[in-house]
Amino acid sequence: MIHLAPLTVLALVQTQAQAPAFRAELEAGRYLKVLAEANQHLQQNPNDALAWAAKSQALSSLMRFGEALQAAERAVALKPDLADALLARGLARAGEAIQQRDLGSLRGALGAMDDLRAATGADPTLAPAWMSLGLAYELLPGLLGGSTRRALQCADRLRAISPARGDLLQALILLEEDQWRQAEPCLARALAKAPHDPEVVGQWLDALDRKPAKKALGEAGKNARLLAEAPRLLPGVRTRARGVIAVSDAYLHAGQPETAWQVLQDHLGQVDAPSLLRLQLGKVAAASGLHRPEGLAALDQVLREPLEGGSSGYPGAWWRKGQLLQALGRKDEARKAAQETLKLDPKHRGARELAESLGN
Repeated sequence: MIHLAPLTVLALVQTQAQAPAFRAELEAGRYLKVLAEANQHLQQNPNDALAWAAKSQALSSLMRFGEALQAAERAVALKPDLADALLARGLARAGEAIQQRDLGSLRGALGAMDDLRAATGADPTLAPAWMSLGLAYELLPGLLGGSTRRALQCADRLRAISPARGDLLQALILLEEDQWRQAEPCLARALAKAPHDPEVVGQWLDALDRKPAKKALGEAGKNARLLAEAPRLLPGVRTRARGVIAVSDAYLHAGQPETAWQVLQDHLGQVDAPSLLRLQLGKVAAASGLHRPEGLAALDQVLREPLEGGSSGYPGAWWRKGQLLQALGRKDEARKAAQETLKLDPKHRGARELAESLGN
């Protein structure tokens, strides 16, 4: 089984290719818009390999990896040497491998590595391919081609193309090696270069709450850093849903759930993807026990409307809904929510635990 930190997984499967027609939308995380535009292109020209590649990447970011792989295969069939298509297939394969979470996923992981290497070979300037390949080298065991040395080489190549992302990749690699003191200055450099990048901000705040930082700083120390960094970084990402969520998580993990909730409420009308903030409202309510009825209402809205990506997607929304329903004493509805989660993700550990606690 491959164990990955949540935000590291998200960095791997949501790193996007930079096809010219879709570059801005993918970089900004507008995956639903990319999906709609790609489908429009494909209606006019079913042999548009770039549109198939963009569609695949959008689907991967929406956690729809089976559909993403099908779209990527179409792109590769049309243009076997198209870097964006190879990256799209690598991301889809990696996503499926992570989602399967068993030995059968290893073949997909190996295929993903092959695609990512091919993507960097086809276009050495494709920054997302270097990020994904570096993470794959670090996270896979040596017997499957993993190598910290090669991962760091990818960070060097990425730094020449995108300095902030290169520093970020190096930091993520060092964190996996439990080297907080070496990772921290890399994260600081990335943040100084890209203070408005929600991925950089999110990875920095997540790193402060991971095991290496806790070992170095202690529980009180890491909480103090989170509470200092969250308000400092919030203004730079106040219109980006993923950045606001990262700040909310920082407050939640530092023991201030009410502030975590209020940050989301204050920015709900300002961000680029309100559906993600509503999903986070459900998480905060479920994790803290605060505002349960309001959190449940937010999740109900998420499940009625299109959801713009996110690290947990619809399975996470159903799971959090089940937790809230259980806490509110509505066990039959909670059981149904757990079942809905497992329909979407049969190996969802939280939903399985919820179902077991409900006697199912």
